[in-house]
Amino acid sequence: MQPLDYLKETASQTAGPYVHIGLAPAAAGFDIFDKNFGPNPATPEAEGEQITVEGVVRDGTGAPIKDVLIEVWQADATGAYAQGATGPFTGWGRIVSDFETGEWAFDTIKPGPAKGRGGHGLMAPHISFWIVARGINLGLNTRMYFEDEGAANDADPVLNLIEQEHRRATLIAQRSERGGKPIYRFDIRVQGDGETVFFDI
Repeated sequence: MQPLDYLKETASQTAGPYVHIGLAPAAAGFDIFDKNFGPNPATPEAEGEQITVEGVVRDGTGAPIKDVLIEVWQADATGAYAQGATGPFTGWGRIVSDFETGEWAFDTIKPGPAKGRGGHGLMAPHISFWIVARGINLGLNTRMYFEDEGAANDADPVLNLIEQEHRRATLIAQRSERGGKPIYRFDIRVQGDGETVFFDI
């Protein structure tokens, strides 16, 4: 029997294509769970401003990545996080991109300012993202802020860690309206020109 230091390292494996079968089987066409995790952190009955968040994840060439799985979590309209909550607001969702276009979307409420680390200060309203797809060895963590929260964004302790203004801009979602409902567009670039800021957490 050989000593362990003679054994070769196991090859690394990226998330796809089986990530959807394990984490979002309904999206992959497998009906294996009684209850599947949904994409929306809040229902229309939740208190707060109802919004839609949409976007696409792009690779270094600018092409859409079409097998993305995104988990999001957020505070409610008062800035409080739900701990294992059920009902109109869970604060958590699991979103799968369209396999043809790479576009993804979810419905929620706009979060309020949340307390910072250790309960000190306030963070600007934001939604946290965790992204996995084929070709990504480790999940990518980032945040989405809102362009119409300029004063709060200027004071946000996390955004202020990013020295370059053009890099901070990669975390700001752009607001528009469709059918009278606010839409926030948040495109994510995993590398190359305009690469989104990711966090090592």
